[in-house]
Amino acid sequence: MSSQPTATQAAHVSPTTSPLPFAATESRETVTSRDGTEIGYRRFGSGPALVLLHGSASSSAHHVELAGLLADAFSVIVPDRRGRGLSGPSRPGDVLAQQLDDVTALVDATGATSLWGLSSGAIVALEAASAMSRIRRVAAFEPPLVRDHAAAAELLATYDDEMARGRIGDAMVTAMRGAEMGPGWFRALPKTLTSRLVLAGMRQEAKVPAGEYPTMRELAPTLHDDFAIVATASGDLDRYRSIPGDVLLMGGSRSPAFLKRALDDLAAVLPAARRVELAGLDHAASWNRDRGGNPEPVAIELRTFFGR
Repeated sequence: MSSQPTATQAAHVSPTTSPLPFAATESRETVTSRDGTEIGYRRFGSGPALVLLHGSASSSAHHVELAGLLADAFSVIVPDRRGRGLSGPSRPGDVLAQQLDDVTALVDATGATSLWGLSSGAIVALEAASAMSRIRRVAAFEPPLVRDHAAAAELLATYDDEMARGRIGDAMVTAMRGAEMGPGWFRALPKTLTSRLVLAGMRQEAKVPAGEYPTMRELAPTLHDDFAIVATASGDLDRYRSIPGDVLLMGGSRSPAFLKRALDDLAAVLPAARRVELAGLDHAASWNRDRGGNPEPVAIELRTFFGR
């Protein structure tokens, strides 16, 4: 295990083949959030409860392997954030406040004192840790907190406008460029061309059974919530200084520069936080292998951090 890094120096961890078995029984349960929305979740294993919050363009199904790798040590709770999979729809209003209510309902039902989140889910996890003293440990994998609140709000407005006009391809390209998703050469193409390629990909995806994974057409509307969370939280990292518990800041060496910068900024606000960079991995590191992830190194770090 790497030594304790300073606020500005991350520990670098190379991916390894984990000896941890992937074998865990899954059960499915629900809780009711404060506004009456049903939040469904997958439960694996037994032991202290650990909640895993997925990020954008994904669902609980993307983290089944990570949950299985942790299930011998924890009762792993993997919810679908509202609007996806097992959970009810989003509602008009303050998106971040709604999702904090959802986490509160999960914590109340499971007794969890540990949270991990990816991307926008990491922002929700940090917000929950700041608001709830009962959360003793929180791990955040690349929360997309940008320094310019106005730029985040503008991205959300552009995406919402394109979706409202039925221009789903344009909206998805706006999302991809804003979040630096996909290869750089693809994002650099003219938007009209990229939009057509995205729509063609959606049509092709619809011809192949997706199993439990939601399709991109199904996930496209949920990006509003993710961008709204980023817009609400960005530009004000002082909001996290009051987190009382231990914090682990995680990222991949191959992730976009703006995500690494966000971790640097958080490390400055939370100087006691531990920082880990997983060599050779990117923003999708925690996903199942058939979705481009490599969850074993993530699981090793989480077992160490939450098992202390």
